[in-house]
Amino acid sequence: MSENRLQETEHDVLIAGAGPNGLMLACELALGGIRPVVVDPLPGPSDEPKANGLVGQVVRLLDMRGLYPGFAAELERLGFPAEPAHPEPAPRYIFAGMALELAEVPENPLYGLPVPQPVLVRLLADRARELGVEVRWGHRLDDFTESGETVVATVTHSGGSYRAATRILVAADGGRSAVRKKLGIGFSGVTTGDRISRLGHAEIPAELRTPDGGLEIPGAGSFHFGHNRIESGGMFVFAELIPGKPLVSVLEYDAAPVAPDTPMTFGELRDSVRRVLGAELPMQPPAGPGPHALRRIVDQNTRLADRYRKGRVLLLGDAAHVHSAIGGPGLNLGLQDAINLGWKLAAYLRGTAPAGLLDTYESERRPVAERVILHSLSQTALLAPGPEVTALRELFAELLGIPEVAGHIGHLLAGSDVRYDVGDDHPLSGRLVPDLALETADGTRRLADFMHGARPLLLDLGAGIAGTVGSGDDLSIVTATTSGTEATALLVRPDGYIAWATDGSTDTGLRAALDRWFGPARSACVRVG
Repeated sequence: MSENRLQETEHDVLIAGAGPNGLMLACELALGGIRPVVVDPLPGPSDEPKANGLVGQVVRLLDMRGLYPGFAAELERLGFPAEPAHPEPAPRYIFAGMALELAEVPENPLYGLPVPQPVLVRLLADRARELGVEVRWGHRLDDFTESGETVVATVTHSGGSYRAATRILVAADGGRSAVRKKLGIGFSGVTTGDRISRLGHAEIPAELRTPDGGLEIPGAGSFHFGHNRIESGGMFVFAELIPGKPLVSVLEYDAAPVAPDTPMTFGELRDSVRRVLGAELPMQPPAGPGPHALRRIVDQNTRLADRYRKGRVLLLGDAAHVHSAIGGPGLNLGLQDAINLGWKLAAYLRGTAPAGLLDTYESERRPVAERVILHSLSQTALLAPGPEVTALRELFAELLGIPEVAGHIGHLLAGSDVRYDVGDDHPLSGRLVPDLALETADGTRRLADFMHGARPLLLDLGAGIAGTVGSGDDLSIVTATTSGTEATALLVRPDGYIAWATDGSTDTGLRAALDRWFGPARSACVRVG
């Protein structure tokens, strides 16, 4: 490879990694007036089947950016069942393979959108391009140094290498993040080394399929859709998440070791299924158009970065946390990291951020990652073999039948159980804003309609305070009525979280909230008296 040591003009942000999290952050920065550059060693958007969908509050956040209708339309074009016009909470889900009924849970927080990761990456890449983001496929971040107020990165590609100076470097380069390792940031946690997971798309005889989406396997029994624990040891998963592409996954405990460089084969998957079930599953390799999943996962890493920022370098997504995929929490966690970081980093780079704003990225999001690790490890423990675990599961299933317990678990899985410390004690403050229907002078509008531009929103719902705040490009002010909340005014951050609320007719605390989150220049626009 030839050498080309061109020093580029300084960028505001360089993002290493064009997966879902890196692309989402790029979009958020663009909405905030910052044009990042994204580099990724792959030649184009990855078509590797990984996550099978979105679960949690992130579905509502995509709706707030105006992305939900387009995503839902693309899924329908690909043969998925039609999604509702607006996100609706899921009436049921699973926890460690046990039924989690949520239909009776008040303010059910668990939303889902079955968008496969390759489709998600493609859609976000299209969105980034629409917003003017430059994504450099086939460009790999090889090294970087920090000096004063600049990070200088060495980037290689097929035609040579160059140095790119940037004010901020964001590592969205995955669980094995080279950036995190170079920074020397600890990645505390555990590696469980007694298991091997294998998964792949497969063709399954129609006569084995059951009406509820499961399988009836001769010699092995009935298996429902999703995770099935095998008491003698192991787990079997069957799910047709993509129409026409059934997915089979199996977990073996105390499995024979496999050399890391051994290619995964469909026969290996079939043999593993037979060992766990004690019977043959007559399945064949998929014959339809790809991409098709076929992966082996040796051991399970559960780790959390000791810090999310060091100097002018920040960690995002899997670079900051890795965990079991059970329950599908990864994209909910990582994409919300990106949306939380985006508006704060944009304000920091514009010079409008109040002191300490960027530090709240870690203080708000790291506790959410801790909760994801808690529930993923808990579910893993509940799927372990042995009669003691069987008894525990029976008891836990009884508890899940209590609506209050189901609601608690639903909030845990959705990521809504963590309340941000926003400096305001109203019950709504620090929570994701409800999906309100608003009666405005222009007719009925949804709150999400006013969040597309990632700007803060002051919502006057009867407090009569809209006239006390100066207007500007950095704040949307909407006067409306609604039956969806007793609050009379809400200040909503760009990430959809409530920074201040009141039930009365005064703006007490509003100036402090504007100052805390958007800086003195914005709080000075509040008129007194």
